[in-house]
Amino acid sequence: MHTAVISEMDGVAAYLAHKPLVTVLGVKYLHLRAEDGTDLYVTEFGIPFTRCLLPENHWADAAWMKQHGVRLPGTSALFRVRTKEVDGRACDIVVKWNRMGQDIPGGTRSSDGDVEFNSPFMEFSLVIEMRNSHFESPGRLYTHRPLAIYVPRKFVQGEQLGRRRYKMEAIQRSHEEIPLDWNRNYAVIYDWLKGIDAMEACRDGLIDKQTMTSLVDRCHADLDRKGFSVSDNKPHHIIVRPTPDGQLKKDRAGQVIYGLVDFELLKRTPRRDKMFRAKKRQEYLIRQVRRFESSQDFPPNLTPVTILGVDYVYGRVESTGGALWVVGRDPMLFDYFLPEKWRRTPRTKISASQLVYETVTKDNIHLVWRVSRVGQIPDADPFMRRERQILDYGYNSPFEEFSIAMELSRRGIETTYPRAIYMTGHCSSVSSSLVDNSRYVSHASLQTPDHRVLLSRQHEYITIWGYWNGPDESLADKDEVVYKGIDALAAYREGRLTQRAYVRVMQAARRRLVAAGIEDLSLRGNHLLLSIDRDQKLAVDDRNMPLMRICNFELLQKIEEVP
Repeated sequence: MHTAVISEMDGVAAYLAHKPLVTVLGVKYLHLRAEDGTDLYVTEFGIPFTRCLLPENHWADAAWMKQHGVRLPGTSALFRVRTKEVDGRACDIVVKWNRMGQDIPGGTRSSDGDVEFNSPFMEFSLVIEMRNSHFESPGRLYTHRPLAIYVPRKFVQGEQLGRRRYKMEAIQRSHEEIPLDWNRNYAVIYDWLKGIDAMEACRDGLIDKQTMTSLVDRCHADLDRKGFSVSDNKPHHIIVRPTPDGQLKKDRAGQVIYGLVDFELLKRTPRRDKMFRAKKRQEYLIRQVRRFESSQDFPPNLTPVTILGVDYVYGRVESTGGALWVVGRDPMLFDYFLPEKWRRTPRTKISASQLVYETVTKDNIHLVWRVSRVGQIPDADPFMRRERQILDYGYNSPFEEFSIAMELSRRGIETTYPRAIYMTGHCSSVSSSLVDNSRYVSHASLQTPDHRVLLSRQHEYITIWGYWNGPDESLADKDEVVYKGIDALAAYREGRLTQRAYVRVMQAARRRLVAAGIEDLSLRGNHLLLSIDRDQKLAVDDRNMPLMRICNFELLQKIEEVP
């Protein structure tokens, strides 16, 4: 789905939103916006019918709906309509008003107490995932195709829509890629699946009640086998196709062919959810090992860049208006570091003096993220020689931190893995009395591929690091914890290091850094990460020295060039 191609479509270019291509929960949409503020999000299935799906060609024309629309049975507001003919094309669609945030009505409520109505974007995401499950295992689940999500501009009180505020807030938190409006109605648009539902087939004498019940059970089993469930699976949601001879269309095995509709209560089974997260994690681990070797084609929204000797995949972040640089050359790694994957997941603060957190992302990736202090004057005493040196140097930019980490790694000094740099979309500022302009001056000539300043005074930067539990190569080969990280100071406090051993570790770290042409202007024990092995002992090298990794790069300064 490319903007250049879409913009050439007659009658559509005028509707393109400010950011016409958006991705929500893994599904790509073409975002159109009418003059009155009405939004339409068109899927790849809907692209060929984009002009037909414009609201004025069906729902927004009351006279047309009165003549061509039919309300369908069910507890939800569900309509079938044939769109107006545009450029010789029309299509039969189903428009269903979404019930996210509402209580489950008694007739629909299942024994599953956790069931909730899907948002329209979650519904489409799950339906497309389910449709694609035939690539994972034999057998195909047929459904009608999700074409578009329609959001009229008209504002309605959320309470009038039957929404519970606490339920909507939970849904909104899970959709950081796109704002869900409490005061607007949402409709899903599918194509019409030809046939009749199983209940109608029973009434027409095409099947008896026992066959209908068996068909519902078979449908439930087929869904479960693919890792999905629908909490209110009913005969009304199963579409069969009569044949001219008064039978139902069957497959080669003699079984009735059916299709599924109505997915507002579709969800993954716990088994699939666990498998889904594990698969995403394993793919991530393998790609990280090969992150500098990728020959993957870059989509139009991502660009390969090299900054201070480090290769990145660069792109804007649609959900926040920020920007993201992912280390390596693999564009497939970009989505793993989008802020909606980690900013709102449960986190643990792991520094008393800095904004440093560890978290597990929605893709089951363990990360550490740190708010950069670039542009801030270090809290140091100008009358102490050592601290004066810190003030003169200032905090490294995120790009300098990553460059130094990669340089140390090339010189044989282990570090935590630099993964990505995120620039926030919101504007922020620091009091003029605390501003250090040195990095903005030194980076002034550096720009992004879209001709923006690389280091902006108006935005915060967050560095994202791999959580240390083993080398990338080991985890990609076998996903199990090899080590547990602990900083040298914490190891001393826990009695894992004696005072003498602690001093030896600090001295060894300083020597190694200097030998590599780097000095830590404020070396502390919590800048060094040690490893606890499976026997709960500190991992050591062949000289009985604890294995160590550098994990803080804010005040690392390059010194004389090493021959």
